[in-house]
Parts: sequence; C-alpha cells; structure tokens
Amino acid sequence: MAEPAVPPDIAAMNFEDALAELEQIVKRLEAGSGKLNDAIAAYERGALLKRHCEAKLREAQTRVDKIVVGADGQPATEPASLD
Repeated sequence: MAEPAVPPDIAAMNFEDALAELEQIVKRLEAGSGKLNDAIAAYERGALLKRHCEAKLREAQTRVDKIVVGADGQPATEPASLD
C-alpha cells in the first residue's frame, strides 16, 4: 500500500513549524481528550508531519555532507564532522 502524499500545507512547512505541530498533536493524543474520529485524524496528520520532518532532516544531512577528493583523485562525499 502506497503512503499518502504529503498535503501542500505540510509540504510548505519548515522543519521547526512541522515539529512544533507534531509535538502539539502528540500532547493532545497523550491527554486522551477528544473524540475517536478526531484522534484518528490527528494521528494521520501526525504521521504525515513525522514523514515531512524526516525528509527535511535527510535534506539537511545531504547539504552538510562535504565533498572530498579521495587518494585516487576521485571526488566522494563523507559525512561532515559536527563535533
């Protein structure tokens, strides 16, 4: 079964905004307030927000990776040291 497409409103979010909304959804779900259908819809939106955040993190990692020249003279990438 294919994953549903990320809605445009989520796709337009930056990482911080998506994470903040996801945190709010988690708090509401943990509190157990609301109706079952609302909880299911919130869970589904939370899953989409999580997927969007993971994609944003992968994009950031790609940008952080640096290009190096190997001993054989060929370009390669290696993870940047963030320490």
